Parts: sequence; structure tokens; C-alpha cells
Amino acid sequence: MNTMDPVATIVWIVSFVVVTVTVTGLSRRVGWSAPVVLVVVGAVASFIPGVPQVALEPEVVLYGLLPPLLFAAAIQTSIVDVRARRDGILLLSVGLVIFTVVVVGLTTWLVVPAITIAAAFAFGAVVAPTDTVAVTAIAGRVHLPRRLVTVLEGESLLNDATALVALNATIAAIVSVVNPWAIAGDFVIAVVVGVGTGLLIGWILSLIRKQLRSPVLDTSLGLITPYLAFIPSQFLHGSGILSVVVAGLYLGFRSPTIQTAEARIAETINWRTIEFLLENAVFLFIGLELSSILSSAFRSGITVAETVWISVAVLLALFLARFVWMVGTTALYRYGPQRLRERGWTWPTGIAVSFAGIRGVVTLAAVFLLPAQTPHREFLQFLAFVVVVATLLEGLTLPWVIRRLKLPPPDFAQEAGEMQRLLAEAQSAGLEHLEAQVTGDEDDRVIERLRVNAVFLSDALENPTPEDTEDAPLEYRRLRRSMIVAERQAVLEARAEGRYQELAVRSVLAFLDAEESALKAGGSDGKKLM
Repeated sequence: MNTMDPVATIVWIVSFVVVTVTVTGLSRRVGWSAPVVLVVVGAVASFIPGVPQVALEPEVVLYGLLPPLLFAAAIQTSIVDVRARRDGILLLSVGLVIFTVVVVGLTTWLVVPAITIAAAFAFGAVVAPTDTVAVTAIAGRVHLPRRLVTVLEGESLLNDATALVALNATIAAIVSVVNPWAIAGDFVIAVVVGVGTGLLIGWILSLIRKQLRSPVLDTSLGLITPYLAFIPSQFLHGSGILSVVVAGLYLGFRSPTIQTAEARIAETINWRTIEFLLENAVFLFIGLELSSILSSAFRSGITVAETVWISVAVLLALFLARFVWMVGTTALYRYGPQRLRERGWTWPTGIAVSFAGIRGVVTLAAVFLLPAQTPHREFLQFLAFVVVVATLLEGLTLPWVIRRLKLPPPDFAQEAGEMQRLLAEAQSAGLEHLEAQVTGDEDDRVIERLRVNAVFLSDALENPTPEDTEDAPLEYRRLRRSMIVAERQAVLEARAEGRYQELAVRSVLAFLDAEESALKAGGSDGKKLM
């Protein structure tokens, strides 16, 4: 952003947040794609006199923007589901990324005048990763099968690391002479160091957070976790992005055993807010940069006709690369080894995945990491803008494609039944724990109430009666909280045994967290439960 006085900067930042929240809220209300509308609003504003010119610095993007965005997505992703679908996720997040870098890179090298092969491959790495939030939003809106949603979310989370590692290798080829073996070695080092650092940071923080009883302290530590994982990995020549993702997956999995209920609830809300603001703000930034991107692209010497031809060629290469890879992957699953046939997907599913290649924040952030000596750098930035907007528009067709393919939606009745069975199992464990705790000295009314309904608090919140507003005995809170501990342990044991889907596990854990938090809040004054 151009230099301006501090007061004006604060005013513009506040205005920026207000516009982002307002446009996103209105877009969702009328059923429009919020990212597309934000880009359009930003683009229109970029031509209005007085609106400051925006320029994203590479270091701000890499160190300030990407770590919290990816961490926010990682802690909400189930490592259990990722592990269960690891073959499909790896085929897309690693294999497809490399294939896209090659196909789009060669196409860019052929159609963009006077560009080097290294710069072309760097651009291929820029446009290779899909956007986590956009894919998740569309998947939720069109009700794709849960297994397919897991694969898409896992792909969009992990392919960022693969693409950025490939981008670093190609940038090295732009600024100096390197050999393929050195690139391969750097890739291996980046992956090993990134995964190792992420696991180490996640393990250390899990030990620390387990000792914290204050949600404020826990949240404060959580907010800097992405940077604690990213910076050491980058310093050790590893993939900081991969480190952030691994740390997020690890801490998200361990959260039921290392955090209080209040801390988990606060962390969920905080990271959803951060993710919302950063993700949508970047789309508005994209639009605000349009005027400067267009000016720079026109100065590259490439004519309008050539620009149209290059844009079409790159978009076709990008779409065909994903489509061809999905055809090959689906064929492998359908006709390959027995183990793959049992875990595979149908042809309609493969086609649906090929239409879910939406690009977003990482692509637009990564293109600014291209060094100044990159041939046609400004034009490549414009081309990345075209790719993001075009794939966002392509994503709008996905609901129509899903309807045409007649893919089965999730069985919501089955999922609700599974959640109820797991909740009943947890409640049984809680009642068994209660019987072991009873000494005979407790108030009979409290014990009877706990025995009759292990989820008394939730029923009271939904259907309050005058009796529920009387003073709650301390015994009730103490015993019910001890029951919740046993219930949570039963849920975690069921997850470890793989007897329930992760959706049911997370739903029941969230239910228990909400009740435990309400019990503590109700007892904060020592008198009232409500």
C-alpha cells in the first residue's frame, strides 16, 4: 500500500474489513459466490480515484499470510480421514501437482514469447494448488459424498506444500544455474525437514498446552503456533508450509486430550474468524490490484490478441491436466490391484473431482514470490489473476455437474443415527463412572437426576422449566463433569478403534465440550447452573 499517515491507514483497514464482511454476508444471503463478488468489487474500486494502490510484498505473503491460513484449515481437518484416504489424497496433492507443473509449464513456455523454461515451470507451480476454503464451501453447498469431500479437502491442504516446494526449486533455477539432482535433493530435504519440524513443534506445544488451564493463555499460544512451526523449518531449509500443516493436523487430533473445553471452543471460533477474514480479504486485495496488474501487463509488450490466446491456452492446459490425471487415477482405481479397487471411486466421481480444481489465495500469494528477474513477471501475475477468476467461475458450474452426474448425497439420517449411537455409548460410560464415584453420602436427588438423564443440562437448555432455574448443587456439577471426562474418553477410544466416522466423533466431542463449558460457566458464581 502506498505510504500514508497512520490515521488514514487505520481508517482504510477498518473500511477494508467492513467491506469484506458486508460483501461476503450479502453474497451468501443471495446465493452468490463471495470470492467472485469480492474480486469484482475490488476491481471496480481499483479504478476509483483516491482508493490506495495495493501491493502485496512477497515476505508479507509468505511469512504473514500463508501460515495462519493453512494452519486454520489444518486444525479443522481430520487426520483420521486423511490417513484413511491417504492414497487418493497423495495422488492428487503430489502426483497431480507435479503433472500440472509440467503440463502448464510446457504450455506457458510454448505460448508466452521469450520466457525461460524455469520461469514457465515456476508459473506452473504457482497455479497448481487448489484453494482449501473455496473447495470446502462448494463441497458443502452441493452435498458431495463425505469420502469425496475428505479427498478434496486433503488435496487442497497438502498440495499447497508440494506446489510451494516446487516453486522454490524453480525460483532457484531462475536466479542461478542448478542441476536436476540438486533440485531433487532439495525437494527431499524440504519434505523431511518440514514434516519433522511440524511434528516436533506440535509435540512440544501439546506438552505445554496440556499444562495450561486458562483459555486466554492457550489461545494466545495457539495464535503464534503457525509461525513457531513455519520459521524454524524455513531456517533449516525445510518446507515451512508443510511444517505448519503437519503441526495443525497433529494439534487438531490431540486437542481433546490437551485442551480444556473452553479453550477448544475459543480456538475453533478464533481460527474460523481469522480464516474468514484472511481468505476473503485476499480476494478483495486481488481486485484492488487489478488496475496496477493490467498496467504492468500492458507494458510487457504482449498484445491484447496474444494475451487472449495465451490465457485460453493456459486455462485449457490447466483443465486438461486435471481431467487427464483424474481419468488415469479413476482407471487405476477401477482396474488396478484389488486393494485399490476396494478403495476407489466411480467414473462420475472422477469427473466431479476434475471440475473441483478451484484456485485461490495460495496461487495469488505465490505469484508475488517470483523474483524480480523473472521474465514477464508482471504478465505472469496478470495470468495468475485470470486463472483464479476463471476457476472460480468454473466452480459455479459444479452444482450443475453434480446434478447431471447424479452423485449420491451424504446419508444424513445414517450420520445422525451414528452420532446418536456414539453419544449413547459415551453416556453409558459416564453412568458407569458415576456408579463407581457414588459413596452414599451424596444428595439422593442429584444422583437420581444424573441417572435418569446423563445430558440433563442440554435438555434444560432446550426445554427450561421453573425447577431448572433453582440453585444447582455443587455435587451435581462435580459429578457431571467427572462423567463428561469418562464420556470423552469413551469417544476417543471408539475413534482409536475406528468404529465410527470422524464426523460423528467430532460432533459428540463438540457436544460434550459445550455442556462442560456451560457447567463451568454456570458454576462461576458458585450458585447458578444457568
